[in-house]
Amino acid sequence: MSEIHSDALVFFGATGDLAYRKIFPALQAMVKRGNLDVPVIGVARAGWTIEQFRAHARESLERHGGVDEAAFAKFCGLLRFVNGDYDNPATFQALRRELGDAGRPAHYLAIPPVMFGQVVEKLASSGCAKGARVIVEKPFGTDLASARELNRILHTTFDEHSIFRIDHYLGKRPVHNMLFSRFTNALIESFLHRDHVSSVQITMAEDFGVPGRGAFYDHTGAIRDVIQNHLFQVLANIAMEPPVRTDSECIRDEKVKVLKAIEPIAAADLVRGQFRGYLDEPGVAKGSRTETFAAMRLHVNSWRWQSVPFFIRAGKSLSVTCTELMVRLRRPPKVFPGCTPARNYMRFRVSPEVEAAFGLTVMDTEDQMIGQQAEMLLSQRPAAGEMDAYERVLGDAMEGDATLFAREDYVEEAWRIVDPVLKQDTPVYAYDPKTWGPAEVDAVTPPGGWANPVPRS
Repeated sequence: MSEIHSDALVFFGATGDLAYRKIFPALQAMVKRGNLDVPVIGVARAGWTIEQFRAHARESLERHGGVDEAAFAKFCGLLRFVNGDYDNPATFQALRRELGDAGRPAHYLAIPPVMFGQVVEKLASSGCAKGARVIVEKPFGTDLASARELNRILHTTFDEHSIFRIDHYLGKRPVHNMLFSRFTNALIESFLHRDHVSSVQITMAEDFGVPGRGAFYDHTGAIRDVIQNHLFQVLANIAMEPPVRTDSECIRDEKVKVLKAIEPIAAADLVRGQFRGYLDEPGVAKGSRTETFAAMRLHVNSWRWQSVPFFIRAGKSLSVTCTELMVRLRRPPKVFPGCTPARNYMRFRVSPEVEAAFGLTVMDTEDQMIGQQAEMLLSQRPAAGEMDAYERVLGDAMEGDATLFAREDYVEEAWRIVDPVLKQDTPVYAYDPKTWGPAEVDAVTPPGGWANPVPRS
């Protein structure tokens, strides 16, 4: 264990849904892998004993991933529980006692952002913040002003290098692998600039609606839920310059430069949609204008990417569930009279499969020199025991590696891009479930059309 490793993990919201579905499985996996051997202190208002808390953890694992008896036994030995309200100083005095000799705790705020202020203030006044890190969940604000206010609250107690803003999407191995593959393969990097690329498109499609999440989603929408955070990260991975070093700050510097090169989205470059039936979902406001689909066009006005349009779309109740990046290259000159070559492309699928593919023009089967499209495909299924996103990001935060976390300036730049258009009353067009969004999406369609992901059988 390195000297910078956190010597305790405290997580607020220990009885919440996120902990139940994601955090307990991640923590057991960390124990099993040998990456967690410090006290884990849950904090919540539940009136539970430590035995009840451990039983809750076991039930979580039985429903989400399974119990590994040896790892769970060790995990139970690390578990502690502090019961109390977040606005009660006695809760934090009890937490200080549970921390004992720990001098470098990591405080994970798996709670709504509205509670950050009171928790951070009491961590400071109780002495629990000394030498500590703080890990916070998205959504990090709902617009630029609220993001700045959350940053202000955190900075009253923690330095920026001690703040870890989780976007679990960055912890997914395929997303991380996209960046690694790009800068370790000359073939890929050789054509990723304006001289060869005609357009870039990113699609995040889900074939389901908002079951059980209507109230949350109705205050969020597709842009805030996945585009401003997840898909901007994918965009940054493909558009950034090579970092001069691979430390977290150099990598994050290059990502921030990408966002700084993007002008705020104009209303003419955005189409919003809502699937028919959304208004009948429990928790959705009558007459809601929240988008369940959004498609946008933007430009990265850097030397590398100037004049290359980037297209992003995301939506619920679409034809498939798939996240994919497509880089279309410029059409080569015509040489054979009967053949107009199609644009070559690179396709990178993040989920549900992991795929890298290149689209090529090859000789047609009749040898007529007309040509036909073919795809050279590399496919990889998740390996057994592969690290889960939350396991990766929690482990990195406790280690002090900020590479996969959003920095203050990145968060604020991302909001700057979408903030003006979110405040405008842009139209919301209806679309049928199991389609690719409203017909009006033609207004922001890439040259040659959207490349709709095809599910694997």
